[in-house]
Amino acid sequence: MQNMQNLKRVAALTALAGCAAIAAPTHAGELSANASVTNNYIWRGLTQTENNSAVQGGIDYATDSGFYVGTWVSNVNYGPSDVYSYEHDLYAGYAFETGSISWDVGYLYYNYDEEANFDFGEVYATVGIGGFSASAYVLTNTEADEGVGQDFGAGSTYYVSADYGFEVGDGIGIGLHVGYHDGDFAEAFNGSDGGYYDYNISLSKGGFGFMFTDTNVSGPAADGGYDNDEYKVVVSYSVDIEL
Repeated sequence: MQNMQNLKRVAALTALAGCAAIAAPTHAGELSANASVTNNYIWRGLTQTENNSAVQGGIDYATDSGFYVGTWVSNVNYGPSDVYSYEHDLYAGYAFETGSISWDVGYLYYNYDEEANFDFGEVYATVGIGGFSASAYVLTNTEADEGVGQDFGAGSTYYVSADYGFEVGDGIGIGLHVGYHDGDFAEAFNGSDGGYYDYNISLSKGGFGFMFTDTNVSGPAADGGYDNDEYKVVVSYSVDIEL
């Protein structure tokens, strides 16, 4: 099963990079926790901390049947004029296998500072076989107000991605990722003009992660302070904790 908090953090095989969010704990039927530090919190290719560091952590619980619930938190920063200071995620889902194919479906809720008034939720599904996986996240609800001509309704915004991960020996993992984010809510939340692609290559060994990431995003998200249209280097360290 994939790792929920890792899917959230970068929407790639960023368990390899250790850089956000969906899956059950490693051992079904057990409570577990995770903690990480990173020089840049990247979500769907875009910095969530104005290219500054983040401290993150979460707690997960999964039953033997495949049902799981969890929570994850990180500091965020979208600029001196914004009221955002944290992101707190809540999620629940079901992970299972049919032969050699793995499946993971669930719901993820993103909670931010009350003053931001931009909480939102998504349903997601991931299918994997071998080292390959494909995921889809679809907006279901948000407390944000629509602007003129905007549609924040269920199904109006989506993110799809494909990932491939493999080992090259000595415990070194490599991950390849490409994703696409589109919809009015994505533009409003990210400050992007239209849909955009993100892609990355990540390496990991033990709890250490190293990732090159880039996008073709345009609009305010590409401006100075964010520079999301330029490649970024992400270095991180994460640990898993059995409770």
